[in-house]
Amino acid sequence: MFFVLLERLRQGYNTSKYPKIEPILSPRFSGVPKITGNCDLTCKACIDVCPTEAIAKKEQSIAIDVGKCIFCDQCVPLCTHNNIQFTHEYRLASNQRSTLLVTKEVEKIGFQLNQQIQKLFKRSLQLRLVSAGGCNACEADLNVLGTPVYDLNRFGINFTASPRHADGIIITGPVTLNMKQALMDTYDALPNPKIVIASGTCAISGGLFQKSDEVCNGVDSLLPVDLYIPGCPPHPYTALNGLLQFLGRV
Repeated sequence: MFFVLLERLRQGYNTSKYPKIEPILSPRFSGVPKITGNCDLTCKACIDVCPTEAIAKKEQSIAIDVGKCIFCDQCVPLCTHNNIQFTHEYRLASNQRSTLLVTKEVEKIGFQLNQQIQKLFKRSLQLRLVSAGGCNACEADLNVLGTPVYDLNRFGINFTASPRHADGIIITGPVTLNMKQALMDTYDALPNPKIVIASGTCAISGGLFQKSDEVCNGVDSLLPVDLYIPGCPPHPYTALNGLLQFLGRV
């Protein structure tokens, strides 16, 4: 026991000081895309290469749907005018699906505070995680939030084992047909009022599986979504920031 305490003193304080101090992210991290100029209307290289059809023409430029984007960066080297960049902005979450569309004029993803949700859940939020056919990447990064580095519990946010003890559900995966009924049963078991969070590109839009007959192409085709957390998978800081914004804590 003595050596355990000694090692704990040696390691020091490991928990991130976020949100008081901005996090330091890997140089490889791809955040909110930035569109810097007009495009050649005859060029469709970025549109054709996008595996999830997240890019579309918009007037003299393009628009990128962050709810569909998997942040593969394949479009960047194909843009002959260097109009597409991926920034290190990790604040990707929004409570409105329409604001996940990034254009030349819109560089920041919007977020509209919900006073009723803040009043009810600001001090404590219990969530049931439902993996609805995901690859387990989104689930793994959500589980990371429980480690000492992020320490989700210090904000009063916890994952609970039973939907009957939860305020809402956080859903990952494209919602396969085999998981559809289980998801709906979990939602019905939640006490009112209840919230729904879609975490990851698959949960928001279906992701790489959006044209498959075996998936429901995202959560909002089945349930009213209160918070969207984009990413493939979302960075833990993206998820944490989204949850804190949702509660009015940042």
